[in-house]
Amino acid sequence: MTIASTSSTLSDRSDAPSRQISFAFLAQIILIMNSFIMLYPVVVMVFSAFKTTGEIFEHPFALPDFTQVQNFARVLGETSMPTYFMNSILVTGASIVLILVLGTMAGYAVARYESRTNTFILLFFLAGLMLPLKLAVIPLFILLRDLNLLDSRWSLIVTYTAIGLPSAVFIMAGFLRSLPSELEDAARIDGASEPRIMWSVMLPLARPPMAIAAIQNAVPIWNDFFFPLVFIQTDSAKTLPQGLTTFMGEYTTDWGMLFAGLTIAAAPITLLYIALSRQFIQGMTAGAVK
Repeated sequence: MTIASTSSTLSDRSDAPSRQISFAFLAQIILIMNSFIMLYPVVVMVFSAFKTTGEIFEHPFALPDFTQVQNFARVLGETSMPTYFMNSILVTGASIVLILVLGTMAGYAVARYESRTNTFILLFFLAGLMLPLKLAVIPLFILLRDLNLLDSRWSLIVTYTAIGLPSAVFIMAGFLRSLPSELEDAARIDGASEPRIMWSVMLPLARPPMAIAAIQNAVPIWNDFFFPLVFIQTDSAKTLPQGLTTFMGEYTTDWGMLFAGLTIAAAPITLLYIALSRQFIQGMTAGAVK
């Protein structure tokens, strides 16, 4: 009995590495398939940007002639695409800066200062994650009208900042609470002020969660169509998602120009993710390994 049980135990142990290898291989296959599903529409979009409308329908999966950039030239030269692009950059950039500044300050106060109202303040911000602002679009429209902010980029910046603050405060407060208090104590002993402690000691350590908050809010802000449609009427103040609808006519659509515009619109946010990918991954895995 002892010899049989020992041999079965050894066989189970020898099978364990093979099971791990097979599971890892299966996981890689699933991830590769998922990557293909995610990237396939993007590849089709980029390829279609270098084709005419006829070529898109006749040979939708064929490789294009990448030297044919007429669609991009027409989009940038014959339409208001540069204006839409700059409006999106200004709105997204200003919104992200305000979200990070205000969210970091609020998250730092909630996480690092002891107060009876800290829990209430954090719950107040978290309530913003549960209540979609689109449900209050009519009161928001009236408020922005009374403030003379309608049909301007500021109407979008203020709205996006209010939408992004709850998630930024939640992310920053959770990360800043995990930092040791000895860092603050050492800085206070050296005579550092509270703003100096936050700026020179805490913020350099909080780059990963700031990258998470930035990417998490930049993507929906850049791609948002609803609020520009409600608040913006003037063509000079439209953003990219709203401006791209001008490429679609009632009876005909220049699909080559539309895909070229979509490619231009997707490029900045893709480059931003690539630039911040390391900080994003660090922030997502922070605290997972001691």
